[in-house]
Amino acid sequence: MKLLSIDTATEGLSVALLLNGEITERFEVAGREHSTRLPLLVPQLLAEAGLSLRQLDGLVCGIGPGSFAGVRIGVSYVKGLALGLDRPVIGVTSLAMLAQRALIEQPEARALAAIDARMDEVYFGAYRLVDGVAQLLADETVGPASAIAAPVADSYLAIGTGWGAHRDALLAALTTAPLMIVPDALPHAAAAFAIAAPQLSAGQGTDAARLVPAYLRNRVALTKIEQQALRDSRR
Repeated sequence: MKLLSIDTATEGLSVALLLNGEITERFEVAGREHSTRLPLLVPQLLAEAGLSLRQLDGLVCGIGPGSFAGVRIGVSYVKGLALGLDRPVIGVTSLAMLAQRALIEQPEARALAAIDARMDEVYFGAYRLVDGVAQLLADETVGPASAIAAPVADSYLAIGTGWGAHRDALLAALTTAPLMIVPDALPHAAAAFAIAAPQLSAGQGTDAARLVPAYLRNRVALTKIEQQALRDSRR
């Protein structure tokens, strides 16, 4: 299959192509430049592969959680492509991408993916590897790091920016020390292929109209009262 994958849910921006079983990817830390960089990276990647959009069999989209603006940019872009090309699409969460990338190196572990959600909270998901694909152990959640419930396991992989911002609180939820902590890990669009490609091959892709973000919460900032309460609790 010829598949294009895009993720803009965090400060990382990645565009990946699956062609003849080979994956090529462009990844950069784009900050707030996703909307300008994305339309440049996609044609560049396709041109290097000698491929046109019309030759794609399907699209894969990072749907968050992460930055509300970033998620919207990626989802809107992929929906536009999928509609114009009349191609199926699969959405993959940012947490699943983090887990997939880590579990390939340590397949027996449990991947604990955490992305800093601001407002003193984290987006969190626990995964295991099943037949080479990251499988969610419980629903992805958002909340205070101190309230996160990690699965009981012999070995953990701690990945994502949530581990940089809330390391101590997240460690307290574990039954043993993690094999590794990668607090600066960001989602990569290339990792989504392992999850999405089998679904697209099986005809399980959806039409663009059904592609929706996975925000996990509906607010992007605390109220002034909540901000003051948070400051007081840290004194």
